Amino acid sequence: MTKNVNELKQIASQVRRDIVRMVHGCQSGHPGGSLGCTDFLVALYFNAMKHDPSFNMDGIGEDLFFLSNGHISPVFYSVLAHAGYFDKAELATFRKLDSRLQGHPTTHEHLPGVRIASGSLGQGLSVAIGAALAKKLNGDDRIVYTLHGDGELQEGQIWEAAMFAPHNKVDNLIATVDVNGQQIDGPTDKILNLLDLAAKWTSFGWEVMTMNGNDMEEVVKTLAEAKSRTGQGKSIVILMHTGMGYGVDFMMGSHKWHGVAPNDEQLAAALAQLEETLGDY
Repeated sequence: MTKNVNELKQIASQVRRDIVRMVHGCQSGHPGGSLGCTDFLVALYFNAMKHDPSFNMDGIGEDLFFLSNGHISPVFYSVLAHAGYFDKAELATFRKLDSRLQGHPTTHEHLPGVRIASGSLGQGLSVAIGAALAKKLNGDDRIVYTLHGDGELQEGQIWEAAMFAPHNKVDNLIATVDVNGQQIDGPTDKILNLLDLAAKWTSFGWEVMTMNGNDMEEVVKTLAEAKSRTGQGKSIVILMHTGMGYGVDFMMGSHKWHGVAPNDEQLAAALAQLEETLGDY
């Protein structure tokens, strides 16, 4: 499954095409954060993680991933499909009646790859800590990964979990925060300023790393470095700087594309900027 940087970039281009087509197809969904986090999810599933697309909930002997900011489900579903968890033709059913691909991932749909329902923000880190502790109890040396939005850090449960993990030396955990500076109502520094995130996480006892989440080579390198630092007594958090809507010029950097679907003309303009590399669904 491990791909090189050029292969990962090709997958990412196709995933971005999937995202805008999925959201356009149902005229609903969240393209902005999905596009921004594409490189991370692609690098995670096609380079960093050991995982099995045949999928079982226990995930024994596998690395686990928990998507906490579940509204960016388009990128999650596309990556899972391309990684072999289900047929990519199913992407066409996104957010439609009787689809397994709901707007926010749910477990009762039994969609392979989805381990928690993540519509309510702030809960994923707590779940991941529980899974990481279970791996320790089971003698399973694999790693648990999470992804969070920066706006999500305004949820109090995040900081309860952030206190718990270092105190209990949960050192088989790598949390990543998508720092794009945008949330549904506007810039994070206008809605509720997060101030110095690196200082916050450091003060809670985490080992803090940073990366440009839209530079595939840097993402691959940073994830590998983070993995090498596990098992040393500290929980790890990566502050991943991305651009909202990255890859589509008119969507980039604006909170207005957090949860808005493109119209026909905008879809055509977006697809013109994204190379079809693996074939559209």
